[in-house]
Amino acid sequence: MLFYDWTWFILIPALAFALWAQSRVTSTFQRFSQVMASSRATGEEAARTLLNKAGLFDVRVERIAGQLSDHYDPRSRVLRLSEPVWGSRSLAALGVAAHEAGHALQHASGYSPLALRNAIVPVAQFGSSLAFPLFFIGFIFNSAAWLMDLGILFFSAAVVFQALTLPVEFDASNRAIRLLQSEGFISGQEVAKTKQVLDAAAMTYVAATAMAALQLLRLVLLRGTRND
Repeated sequence: MLFYDWTWFILIPALAFALWAQSRVTSTFQRFSQVMASSRATGEEAARTLLNKAGLFDVRVERIAGQLSDHYDPRSRVLRLSEPVWGSRSLAALGVAAHEAGHALQHASGYSPLALRNAIVPVAQFGSSLAFPLFFIGFIFNSAAWLMDLGILFFSAAVVFQALTLPVEFDASNRAIRLLQSEGFISGQEVAKTKQVLDAAAMTYVAATAMAALQLLRLVLLRGTRND
């Protein structure tokens, strides 16, 4: 059933979209990593300046290994920048660094979509880990069919988490562009190029949300066949 079930085909568009989005963000980042910003500031310098301007002196900026592994950790209040971003003076590096600083500013200001997303993280993680085992146990055993409904409910929490991620990421990117320009890190002529990097990264979150939504649809359709 798992290998010949027609509902797997529902996921193909989202999978293709996800592969395209990942390829695009990688190629766009690499492309604009070769374009130096007129300000000659590094990613670390931009992030530190933007945080200081917002009064977030207690948020540390750290360097980490990897590529495109940049993130802001609200629990430890640490902004982590990857090697290609930390010391680079490129438009790509400034865009990514400012984006992560945008998350720190969201956290400090109590940005409601971020607060809501962070609040459901434990539920989403718990639900995504148990959803499929519960669903397919219920699918196999007639006496435990109710577990399919429980699995769908749990996975719904993961879908909600993905959906809440979208406004958080788009807002952080918008903040990044505004702050970089207002603080003189990029010129007006460099805005469009920097925005391309952030828009490409945003598409990976759109793809993840689409995949989660179609996966949920697939479970609902399978639940319907179980009623026949």
